[in-house]
Amino acid sequence: MSAFARFNRIVAATISGLALSAGAAFSADLVISNWDGYMAKDIAETFKAETGIEIEVVNHATNEEVMGKIMAGGGKGYDVVFVSSPFAEILNGQGMVEPLDHAAIPNLANLYPEAAELAYDPGNVYSVPYTWGTTGLCYRSDLVKTPVDSWMNLLAPDAALKGKVTMLATDRWLMAAGLLAKGYSVNEKDPAKIDEAKNLLIEAKKSLLAYDDTTFYSKLVSGEASLVHAWDGWCNYGITENKDIKFTVPKEGSDLWVDTIVVMKASEKKEAAMKFINYILDAKNHAWAATNILYKVPNKPAMESLDPALADQYPNMAMAPADLVKYELLRDLGSSMKDYSRAVSEIKAAN
Repeated sequence: MSAFARFNRIVAATISGLALSAGAAFSADLVISNWDGYMAKDIAETFKAETGIEIEVVNHATNEEVMGKIMAGGGKGYDVVFVSSPFAEILNGQGMVEPLDHAAIPNLANLYPEAAELAYDPGNVYSVPYTWGTTGLCYRSDLVKTPVDSWMNLLAPDAALKGKVTMLATDRWLMAAGLLAKGYSVNEKDPAKIDEAKNLLIEAKKSLLAYDDTTFYSKLVSGEASLVHAWDGWCNYGITENKDIKFTVPKEGSDLWVDTIVVMKASEKKEAAMKFINYILDAKNHAWAATNILYKVPNKPAMESLDPALADQYPNMAMAPADLVKYELLRDLGSSMKDYSRAVSEIKAAN
């Protein structure tokens, strides 16, 4: 199945009957919560064949969904959880994740040095990065006739682009566009600067076609949109369908996002959990994510094993780790997250 078809299926799928409540009883040796389509569909079979351990994979649609279940259940119900790095940071701060047993995970050696020194968890004490990337502008080069190199191309587009632009709706990424355009941090905590970004984004709303986290690349393919705010991997799904679609990181910079794997402290199957992480970090297994979901993985031999044609078709896949980590790592905002949520609510309510 192509990555484009896979993610159309993911977007369309419901999680009814899949995302089980925290604390539910499972017959498998190991229970893993992950986004749908983020691992090979036969992983339960291949992992059992190699280790003899049975796993059950349940799906969550968002970080917030699985975090709610983890918090409600006191961390019980799951052994291994995939979450984005700010959420892993929160779980660690709450004492809910188990320190990794590095001796049981020799494939940690496959990680790029940069992936072992991420600021939220230097040394991979409690988390393993699974995928990473950045956010920028995804556009139809055959339809956009002016340079695309700034966040202001998105927030104050030329007349020809008005009504042909989409932005990500999720709080952190929506606010990041405004903050970066103003020269501020994607982790900004100053309420006055957050308000400045909010006001810029309220003005930008007048030019938008939509806020869109899931179908923006399809809008590019159809021509309904010409320029969209996009995660690099998701822009690749559009490129799959139309070679005129391009991705660029604005000159003001961008964020570095990381999706991670953590082991729950409440798990009674920590040894099996460490074996699962080691299995994922095998170069062949980790390369599956890069090939099938078109996200970069922080695994050096996995990335080196990819067909060079992949980077030719999707240039952002070739971004070097040293260049990727120059962007600003998304961090837990603590109590300032309420200021972001309030600002986004005001943006979306504005006329």
